[in-house]
Amino acid sequence: MSVIEKKLKDRSGSVCEISGAEHDLVVYTLPPHTAESLEHSVLVAKHLKDQIENPETMNENDWRGLSESMWNEHLPVQILSWRMLARLKNNDLLDMMYLDEEALEWAKATGEGEEEDENKIVHKDSNGVVLQDGDSVVLIKDLDVKGATFTAKRGAAVHNIKLVWDDANLIEGRVENQSIYILTQYVKKTK
Repeated sequence: MSVIEKKLKDRSGSVCEISGAEHDLVVYTLPPHTAESLEHSVLVAKHLKDQIENPETMNENDWRGLSESMWNEHLPVQILSWRMLARLKNNDLLDMMYLDEEALEWAKATGEGEEEDENKIVHKDSNGVVLQDGDSVVLIKDLDVKGATFTAKRGAAVHNIKLVWDDANLIEGRVENQSIYILTQYVKKTK
């Protein structure tokens, strides 16, 4: 057990700081921070951490504890509560919550709570996972490259992709030291 995990367990009474669950607890560090610390981390049930990291798996019933955790005295718990309430579009609870300007800026750092623009172009891989500039992907099938003398092979890793700003179906990446356009339906995001 890490020092931070022990301190978080002391802080929370060895329960999930969101749901109150007692088992299968893990440390979750709130982005954009990456290093575990008492000031930037919370102790959550593993299934909640999985849902935080994979928004498409969100189960609203698992987040009933947000109505209590939003009042927690510890800022990282408040920030996580705000983000999940925003993701679940629970505006009634969000309207009751107060975060100072600096805390609200941290809460919004991941893009949670921003108004969805229906005209916004969102790039998604073959599994529906949202792609960002700089992500790494793997090709899921052999692709004949037009205007080139090679085939981009299935399983080939493409690092540091660039999104084509005006077409949600295309990304740009380098395969065999050649910059090519790739259809998003033929790639899978890697961790």
